[in-house]
Amino acid sequence: MFMEFEKGDLLFANGSNFSKDEVVYNLIHRIVETEGTVCLTNSGRDLVFAQTPDHNGWIWLSDDILNQGTLNELVEHLGDRDIPGITGRVEVANLFADYYAKLRNKQWNTHMWMEAYECPEVIPVHGVLGNLLLAKLDHVEKVASFLAGFMKDAYGEHVEPSSQLSGAERMIRSGNVYLWEAAGEIVSMANIAHRSPRHGRINGVFTPEIFRKQGYASALVANVSSVILEERLTPMLYADLKNPAANKIYQDIGFKEKGKIADIRFV
Repeated sequence: MFMEFEKGDLLFANGSNFSKDEVVYNLIHRIVETEGTVCLTNSGRDLVFAQTPDHNGWIWLSDDILNQGTLNELVEHLGDRDIPGITGRVEVANLFADYYAKLRNKQWNTHMWMEAYECPEVIPVHGVLGNLLLAKLDHVEKVASFLAGFMKDAYGEHVEPSSQLSGAERMIRSGNVYLWEAAGEIVSMANIAHRSPRHGRINGVFTPEIFRKQGYASALVANVSSVILEERLTPMLYADLKNPAANKIYQDIGFKEKGKIADIRFV
């Protein structure tokens, strides 16, 4: 039996089964806060499905109940709801995808493999030119340009910077976009995308190619992580495993691997 849940549900409580895996599934905290989502759990609070319309569903299943039958029941409960893809630990996501694709006469492929990281303690970065800036509205065009570059690098999507202006302004107004300035140039960007009860999630880390390999991203992410730690939260982020340079940057400044997840798309 599946039931809806909301932000603040006991399944998110510190010490719950979910909380033990919440670094890997941190994005679920954000999904739950979004209007129009479907958020389902079962009576034992050992399964979570959360999906924002037109985006991948995220699925968590306690290791204690990993079986195809439970996932089949969930797929059937979802009925005609359109699910573009599913994200979760590899074995769980694969089992869900197999049954969903079979019922919907679809195929599926793994779009991306990601590692979830958290940083309980920052390893300081020394010898990097520049300083940390909190982005202001004066930086909106630069942030929009960096967002377009990030989308190209991360997802292979080519978009015009002008299409990112409204998003850049919204992010800057949130007070969570940080920049690294060196020799009068804005050379790198990172964003605190969300704060959950125990973590601050970093995303949108981008450095233009001409400024790479100079330590700017390392210094920036280390400083942004320190901001989060000062708030008594633990920094976390997701990294594409196809980008070993980024993974090394995070590991070198103190981020620890917490688990791999698969981003699956239905076609």
